[in-house]
Amino acid sequence: MIKKILIGLAAVIALVLLLAAFQPSEFRVERSRSIAASPEVLFEQVNNHRNFAAWNPWEKMDPTSQTTYSGPESGVGAKASWAGDKVGEGAATITESKPGEFVRQRMDWIKPMEGVSTVDFTFVPDGDKTKVTWAMYGENNYVGKLMSLFMDCESMCGPPFEQGLADLEKVVTEAPKASE
Repeated sequence: MIKKILIGLAAVIALVLLLAAFQPSEFRVERSRSIAASPEVLFEQVNNHRNFAAWNPWEKMDPTSQTTYSGPESGVGAKASWAGDKVGEGAATITESKPGEFVRQRMDWIKPMEGVSTVDFTFVPDGDKTKVTWAMYGENNYVGKLMSLFMDCESMCGPPFEQGLADLEKVVTEAPKASE
């Protein structure tokens, strides 16, 4: 009886490992929202990590997390590092920045699992609004493929991206106008 249980357990483990090998080698999560603000105003919110704190959905999930900033205040080289019980540990560094068009960041994940991904924010005029797209993408190594069998990046990151974009909209549309 024990032998049958061990054979069955070995078969299940082998199946899981085999299924992981056939998972996609890349991942991408993306959300967009049209916001009544100029590309330049939205760019300024994203190009400075300190501004991101006002609409960061993960900071709201883990208000006791600590964020430290290094490098320039904004633009290429600006870095935010975080550590918290719920959000883990990592860093985001702006690697490319084109005013009114896009901001690209390198995300270095340290805890609970190590990894690297890229985050892009793009700003495209959409009538009297701007379509803001928040995308995260990267490579899945074998461990990432294995984890994707149990944790779905789309469902883990998609809803927070949506909330973050909604909060970004509140920040830029509820801000006092310069003429007031």
